[in-house]
Amino acid sequence: MLIEFTVKNYRSFRDEATLSMEATGVSTLKSVLIPYGGMRILPGAAIYGKNGGGKSNVIRAFWLAVQFIRNAQKTQHEKAAIPVVPFALNDYSASEPTEFSFVYTLDGIKYWYAFSATKEKIYAESLYHAPKGQKALVFAREGQEFTFTEEKARRNLISQVVAENQLFFSVACTMNDVACSKAMTWFREKIYFSRDYSDIPRQLLEYSNDSNMLKAISDYAKAADVGIEDMKFEINSKEINEEADLPANISEEVKAALVQFMHVLSETSNNSETHLKMGQVNATSMHQGQNKDGTSHMFSMELADESDGTRKLMAIAPAIESVLLKGGLLLVDEIEKELHPALVELIVAKFQSKKTNPNGAQIVFTTHNTDLLSMELLRKDQLYFVDKDKEDGASELYSISDFSTRTTENVRKGYLLGKYGAAPNVEIEEVE
Repeated sequence: MLIEFTVKNYRSFRDEATLSMEATGVSTLKSVLIPYGGMRILPGAAIYGKNGGGKSNVIRAFWLAVQFIRNAQKTQHEKAAIPVVPFALNDYSASEPTEFSFVYTLDGIKYWYAFSATKEKIYAESLYHAPKGQKALVFAREGQEFTFTEEKARRNLISQVVAENQLFFSVACTMNDVACSKAMTWFREKIYFSRDYSDIPRQLLEYSNDSNMLKAISDYAKAADVGIEDMKFEINSKEINEEADLPANISEEVKAALVQFMHVLSETSNNSETHLKMGQVNATSMHQGQNKDGTSHMFSMELADESDGTRKLMAIAPAIESVLLKGGLLLVDEIEKELHPALVELIVAKFQSKKTNPNGAQIVFTTHNTDLLSMELLRKDQLYFVDKDKEDGASELYSISDFSTRTTENVRKGYLLGKYGAAPNVEIEEVE
């Protein structure tokens, strides 16, 4: 579970911004909280803000950090730039490091991981864990100077091959450092981004042998469109062994890329033969209709003919169901895009219920959907706002818990009136 995420000097966030998933003393909706030790963890957080205020940068920062952590040892060849984007609206932030830190739990163990970097190098990095209840150092780093308290000889050897633009964390995992590998599992297996689940045909291929996931996709389609009675999936995969087997209807550019990919696979594979599968996916929805004589009949429609909202919910369904089944964290930017408010509530409600979320999954999302501010579904400490200072252009992330609010206060009305900031200041002329 995520306990806390902090970012500094990234895009519109000049100063430190922290998203905390630790519950406050709010007395409402206590049943949704996830117990961990003596703490209570929130199953979700909604981030509000006006257009251009910086709320999406919270998700972007999380995504960038996670991708870099997962792949730093593969992508950071000599002199490769680290993909950080520092605050741009002053004359000093560009030369200062961007900072990321995570506090999380995995298999009952609490972890603290942080790193700071410019485009050229890692400035600082550290990992702590608490396998016996007490916080203990795994490694710490200042530039190319490393500190270890355990397995010093082995980790000193690892540090010697870590370049200044690479994370020790990532490199150590490739060299089977046990403590680092356990801590890395959360980043590699427990974090999902909705942006990775946009291609429905690719997902149908991925889950073609998972009847439960295909049923989940079908169920979400039916929830999105009351007219859909059922979904049918036909998935056929053809093995491609050489260029001659490639379909004739694909462009020469795509064909060349696939051939190159096949060559790379053959060079890196331990098998003498390497196969590439080209999948053909056909998804159809079944709708109840009526014949000329008045009799009922089921009619099929192609997936492409369904609404954007239906396809959006089908696309994100595998991510939702995977995180609910396995536990973990799902991050969604603009959750309401192409979705009816009722469908947004459906998704959020799944994480707020112990029945549908028995494994302590979490969701963090940005939204403009003010219906969620009714306090019927979310607690006050689950509501965050991002606002941008007009003078210096810097964004600030803050919780409604930072305000003195009564339990009975109409948060939605207060937000729309500008009480908490982060709302567009517009004047609407009356129509005569």
